[in-house]
Amino acid sequence: MQAGHQEIIDFIQRYPPFNTLPLTALARIAATLEVSYYKAGTPILTFGQQVDAWYLIRSGAVEIYRRNGDLYNRLSAGGYFGEFGLLRENSVRFPVTALEDTLTYLIPAPIFNELFSKYEEFADLVEVEDRTRLRQTVARTEEASGLMTSRIEALISRPPVTIDSRATVCEAAQKMSKEGVSSLLIVTPEADGERSQTLAGIVTDKDLRDRVIARGLSFDTPVATIMTGQLTHVSHHQLVFEAMLIMMQHNIHHLPVLKQDLPVGVISQSDIIRYESQNSLFLVSRIFHCNSISELSTLKNEVRACFSRIVREDANSQMTGRAMAVIGRSFTQRLLALAEAELGPPPVPYCFITLGSMARQEQLLVTDQDNALILDNRYDASRHEAYFMALARRVCDGLAACGYHYCSGNIMATNGRWRQPLAVWEGYFDEWIDTPSPQTLLDSAIFFDLDAVWGQLAWGEQLNKRITHKVRHNSRFLACMARNALLRKPPLGFFKNFVMEPSGQHTQSIDMKRRGTAPLADLIRVHALAAGSAARNSFDRLQDIMQTDLLPHGRGQDLRDALEFISMVRIRHQAQDVESGQEPDNRIEPLNLSEFERKNLKDAFQILSNAQKFLKYRYQPGRKV
Repeated sequence: MQAGHQEIIDFIQRYPPFNTLPLTALARIAATLEVSYYKAGTPILTFGQQVDAWYLIRSGAVEIYRRNGDLYNRLSAGGYFGEFGLLRENSVRFPVTALEDTLTYLIPAPIFNELFSKYEEFADLVEVEDRTRLRQTVARTEEASGLMTSRIEALISRPPVTIDSRATVCEAAQKMSKEGVSSLLIVTPEADGERSQTLAGIVTDKDLRDRVIARGLSFDTPVATIMTGQLTHVSHHQLVFEAMLIMMQHNIHHLPVLKQDLPVGVISQSDIIRYESQNSLFLVSRIFHCNSISELSTLKNEVRACFSRIVREDANSQMTGRAMAVIGRSFTQRLLALAEAELGPPPVPYCFITLGSMARQEQLLVTDQDNALILDNRYDASRHEAYFMALARRVCDGLAACGYHYCSGNIMATNGRWRQPLAVWEGYFDEWIDTPSPQTLLDSAIFFDLDAVWGQLAWGEQLNKRITHKVRHNSRFLACMARNALLRKPPLGFFKNFVMEPSGQHTQSIDMKRRGTAPLADLIRVHALAAGSAARNSFDRLQDIMQTDLLPHGRGQDLRDALEFISMVRIRHQAQDVESGQEPDNRIEPLNLSEFERKNLKDAFQILSNAQKFLKYRYQPGRKV
């Protein structure tokens, strides 16, 4: 053994995790590593850089930063970094800079991966074992995403520009030009003197063009007559990503920001563009400008490209699911508008509802359509059926043309059973809850995730409230739902090995939806119903559940971590399929995952398995909820 190698071995074996390795492994490290020197202030790893080595500090110190520039950690001699990129087979997510003149050992990626796979104690120290390991993995993924950590207030660069509601449109235009802004907040003085002004509405440069000049109105017209009232707004402490979703959902370009009910700024799409999911905004805007099903169908490839971009930009599963659900919702809304334009106004009011993953805002690329129609109680089949059948066909056929497959179970508005007056729907829900059967329990699992997207939106909320009120203390129904939620098991064998499901060309694969995200959503739904939660999104439901004593301490966070990790494995798999030109699906082959991913996936499935066992114990007929 060379003298230099012995010196390296003497150094590295003083520090974990190297002190767990045998001498032969230490000698292999010493013989293959490279030495690099960095002057103080020099970047060592930059965001997005491909990482091909594991870094061990011999002398000096480094600083590690989050993506948004915040300091994450400081390391000195014996510290290591770069393993997160290697384990995920990805690029750098945490930039590193030399704090002092620093000497580092660079252990090649193949050697690191060999040690990680061969020596379990070494691997466990590099990560952290069991649920703690999964928690750390999910936490690091969340930290890598600026959209999920940045607050809206960070986008506000100036106080809002306002004008009195008694001003004219000419005065409004002059003020916008002087201040160099594209929107004005319209305010009215407070009569009681407690506050100086109240937000009444907003006017944009587009409003001046479309509502004043195009209509030939006088420039002396009061600005209040052309403003948009009943504003959609956000609070200053909300997340940038939430603002993006609101803009997408309502197809708006300017969003007032309030603090204690007072305006503190306005953010626009140009502000959001500085963040990396702007393409979702542009895509939604294009959807609402399409004038036919054929035009909408041309956007299928753009939806896939948008999905891939969101994943590449480190969006977590919540961001991805919400963004894709808003896109799906936008297609649905545009198809309904086009159908009404072609068929004429509806003979009686109606509400179009979406179900399942779109309603939960957990939609991904591989999805089918689940929807229904709630009709006014004045509905008369002999006079109105033709209109609503035609409307349902146009929407469902249009969604299929846009990439949302027909539901194999025929849960669509084209099915007469799911196109009924509100009173009939109320009867459906009452029957399902009061006299559950195997079939109605399956229906409940679908229809209890319900979101109104068009028409009389209050009817959808009315049904959701009916569910929450009737189920919360109904131990018999909750027990039936719990049993139903146990039908799909996680793919773990007796010795915690993966249980494969042969299916066509996928001979050694796991369906990540059927065996992972779907059973998690099912059991979370049961707990949410027992908690009286009105939320539909699984993560939001878990937040409500964790405010109760339904779960033992810590189990709610475990479920969040398991859902996030399983969802992200499924999401990344679909994105990889798209980028390689393959048709995306839900089936992954564990052999194609890294050892790091396989370990965390087993941890996540074990959490699901334990949660299902607890669900069976927690909800039994007659037991007080």
